[in-house]
Amino acid sequence: MLSVYGRKPASVVVEPVAKAFLRIGLTPNLTTVIGTAAAVAASVVLIPLGHLVPAALLCIFFAAFDMVDGTMARLSGGGTAYGATLDASCDRITDGALFGAIVMWMVYVDDATPLNVAVALVVLVLSQVISYVKARGEAGGLSIVGGLIERAERLIIAVVGLVLEGVGVPFALEVALWILLVGSAVTVVQRLRLAANDEHAAEPIAAPAGS
Repeated sequence: MLSVYGRKPASVVVEPVAKAFLRIGLTPNLTTVIGTAAAVAASVVLIPLGHLVPAALLCIFFAAFDMVDGTMARLSGGGTAYGATLDASCDRITDGALFGAIVMWMVYVDDATPLNVAVALVVLVLSQVISYVKARGEAGGLSIVGGLIERAERLIIAVVGLVLEGVGVPFALEVALWILLVGSAVTVVQRLRLAANDEHAAEPIAAPAGS
């Protein structure tokens, strides 16, 4: 939802940052890679060590690069097919690192129950599936826009859970993961329904190469 309604308000902050990055010689693709590397490092180093609040703040800060690089591409005259592919791929890496690190913390630091660990693993998988449904559908000419839990909502809920857990609120992260489990499952169904109801859903496509 935030991807649909939140970009215009955020542009007040994002656009000046994007212009500044362009002035110092950064490219959209390099910005994508820097933001991804920093977010992954913050997740896999800090979360398993129990530094949940710093990890959460750094993750949400570097996740903002996802808006900055797109704005940089627009200000530069438009993005490229490779840039869009790189951006989407880096988003999946960042999400995987975040939820993978959360699973490590739950197992090795929090001594979480097997059920809650399983929930975290399912959320990790669903985070990838939500994005894949959109990417695969749009590659086939379908329009799949929106959903209850998109990437922005997923990161915000996870970060809030990490911060609250880090300041001592018991079971805050587990509650966040259960919310993400339900919301992500709903989103997968929503996106598959959008794909099924698209006016181009029944159009034949070419067989895969080699079939």
